[in-house]
Amino acid sequence: MLSILPHAASLKTLNRDGVLLFVTRCIRLFGYGLISIILVLYLAEIGIPDPKIGLLLTLTLVGDTAVSLWITTTADRFGRKRMLVIGALLLVLAGIIFGLTTNYWLLLVAATIGVISPSGNEVGPFLSIEQASLSQIVPNEERTAVFAWYNLIGSMATALGALVGGVAVDLFQRAGWTALDSFRAVIFGYAALGLVLAGLFLLLTPAVELPPEGRFTAGPVLLGLHKSKKVVFKLSSLFALDAFGGGFVVQSIAAYWFHVRFGVSPSMLGAIFLGANVLAGISALSAASLARRIGLIETMVYTHIPSNILLILVPLMPNKELAITMLLLRFSISQMDVPTRQSYTMAVVDPSERSAASGITGVARTAGAAIAPSLAGLLLAVPALISVPFFLSGGIKIVYDVLLYRSFKSMKPDEDKPAGK
Repeated sequence: MLSILPHAASLKTLNRDGVLLFVTRCIRLFGYGLISIILVLYLAEIGIPDPKIGLLLTLTLVGDTAVSLWITTTADRFGRKRMLVIGALLLVLAGIIFGLTTNYWLLLVAATIGVISPSGNEVGPFLSIEQASLSQIVPNEERTAVFAWYNLIGSMATALGALVGGVAVDLFQRAGWTALDSFRAVIFGYAALGLVLAGLFLLLTPAVELPPEGRFTAGPVLLGLHKSKKVVFKLSSLFALDAFGGGFVVQSIAAYWFHVRFGVSPSMLGAIFLGANVLAGISALSAASLARRIGLIETMVYTHIPSNILLILVPLMPNKELAITMLLLRFSISQMDVPTRQSYTMAVVDPSERSAASGITGVARTAGAAIAPSLAGLLLAVPALISVPFFLSGGIKIVYDVLLYRSFKSMKPDEDKPAGK
């Protein structure tokens, strides 16, 4: 069994800003988990049909793509701290509008320009800027381990948020609230967390900004990239394919599938995804040990393929107990590619391009994921096809794994190379 405890020492490399970025990660992912369990249920409750729900989820991700691309590719010029605050205020905006209106067109506007997560996963510009800042703070050899902890605490926060969201809705309804009012209370709670985020980002020091001597000032620049354009665009295309596959079964859709297929209640859904996200977080932390033994690319691929096979098996199970078991097994290894993917991207680009590289690859993932929910919504509307998103998701992601390995197995970052090479 892999030992994960030694990696706790990597957290000692964090300064005050690093700790603060971990705290904002916790709060943000708690909010994403909080809303992911009830988002599709809320939209269905206000009378929006399944195909339109899929379109709205798609536009949510499309809007995040545009916002993130602008913010992350200009963060080093206008200030990382400033852009993080802007992102937090866009999160507040989305929460308030979703909570105040049932008008589909207003919801579309909020979904497009605001920051809201239908999947429970990271969206918006935050991750990219925080990763660039953390890579500046910690030594290269500790980067993967720090990213693993960063993902672990995010998964735990998402899990807790999902549990709280599901339990809160049940408690409100037992107290006599309507389903609609109980969902709205959770959404307004999401908006309030955005205000907390904005306040915390204001506490960051200039140490998170790219130092002037590290900025690139000569030669052609495209979207903040200069030396690493080719590798970043190649990684981005592959990450977009992976995210497109994942977009067929975002957490909101998985929760809806369990609710329709097996009649699982919101509180039980919260408990299921609590366990799932805890397992995901532990798997992310385990990745640091495995990556030190076999390499970053190998860890990404060798753990991702089995997790996608397990995803395909979920709808093939004859009862909810076995379906939940497959889902939990899948989550127990599903996130081992995340800190390794993030660390690999930071390792193979020039330090002056890290915000842009993380932003562009993140935007590519968001763009890829944005297309799939609307297609999944069409499939969910047909009872005979309700399980097809699971098959498409797992199959597409396996294709991504094969292409990634073939394209980058020979490109090793320094920490993957034997001493003296």
